[in-house]
Amino acid sequence: MAVTKKEIVMKIAEETGIKQLEVKRVVQAVLDKIIGYLAAGQKVELRNFGVFKVKSRRGRLGRNPRTGQEVPVPPKKAVAFKAGLIMKRDVR
Repeated sequence: MAVTKKEIVMKIAEETGIKQLEVKRVVQAVLDKIIGYLAAGQKVELRNFGVFKVKSRRGRLGRNPRTGQEVPVPPKKAVAFKAGLIMKRDVR
């Protein structure tokens, strides 16, 4: 089962004594900034957590699994994440 943003906000609010509404605003602001930097083509590095960056994928020929017909797949950009040292150590 996945943890939701709401659950994260509730847990932070409980542990810090800060109102949920304030925590939600801060969490959303952080996520919006990360998205903004990635959209601008910048790498986002959060020490010991990990690095987010945008990678470009070339166009290619794919195959429709139903018909077997070849179809062109256009180039696109995708977000890549590489875990930091502490995350790698603790998530083993």
